[in-house]
Amino acid sequence: MSAEPIIYGLIFIGVLVLVEGLYLVSFGKSISLNNRVNRRLEMLNKAGGRREEVLEQLRKEMQQHMGAKSIPLYSILSDKAQKAAIAFTPQQLIMVMGGLSVVAFVGLSVGTDTDVPIRALLSIVIGIGAVYFWVSSKANKRMSMIEEQLPDSVELMVRSLRVGNPFSSAIQIVAKEASDPIASEFGVIADESAFGRDTGEALKAMAERLDMQDLRFLAVAVTIQQQSGGNLAEILAGLAKVIRARFRLFRRVKAITAEAKWSGKFLSAFPIVALVVINVSDPNYYDDVRDHAYFIPACFVVGIMLAINLYVMRVLTNIKV
Repeated sequence: MSAEPIIYGLIFIGVLVLVEGLYLVSFGKSISLNNRVNRRLEMLNKAGGRREEVLEQLRKEMQQHMGAKSIPLYSILSDKAQKAAIAFTPQQLIMVMGGLSVVAFVGLSVGTDTDVPIRALLSIVIGIGAVYFWVSSKANKRMSMIEEQLPDSVELMVRSLRVGNPFSSAIQIVAKEASDPIASEFGVIADESAFGRDTGEALKAMAERLDMQDLRFLAVAVTIQQQSGGNLAEILAGLAKVIRARFRLFRRVKAITAEAKWSGKFLSAFPIVALVVINVSDPNYYDDVRDHAYFIPACFVVGIMLAINLYVMRVLTNIKV
């Protein structure tokens, strides 16, 4: 069996690990979602309590990617990078893609005998694909953490309001007592409110940036209370129950559709696994058809059909709640 498919996979994994290493080296371990330290408070400590500088840096990280959608090829990445709050600028991410493509090309040149045009194409695919997979996984993880933290954060605000604190102080308490990523998000809202921005508008902007329906509910509830009055603590207490019930429903739907999702992944991976097993057991199995004019086009057709299968199964299991 040819070792080239294994080398392709190892190079992709190596490139994926390399981009994570570059990110942590560039911005420190505090940027990692696995870190339990509230990043905004750590930045405030290092900046000597200068909220303006920390607010400007966090806002730049949170908003910089949406303004780069006009960059070719970057538009497919900007939404995920926005939700992940990637500290790399769009230009830096593009440079990372280029650098990783060069690393992949060198690895393919050393480890395989593939033709130069194919190596160049595979290197570009590996460089862009590894960055996209890395950013997408970070975005999914961060959004899942925010969804899980939101009900507890709203209930924390309710308790703060019931003891007599104003809503701005309730947001600051969440920014100090909660853990990241929601702590830094609410910390930005607290700082913006302190510098004169309307709290309802800040919440709405965060909801639109993260594209989260529960945050939109929170922004609408706060805006309506500001305009017409009412007991905000009771409103938020009811909202917390709704958000928690929606979260439980999402988890139940995810559990129900897990079988169909993994079935789609299994069916798409099975032909590839079968190809590897056949080549291991009988390396000459495809010799009679390898030079046929339709062999390469047939491989592309199979690959496209596998991708379509994944997409269709994802659409079928993407249940809107």
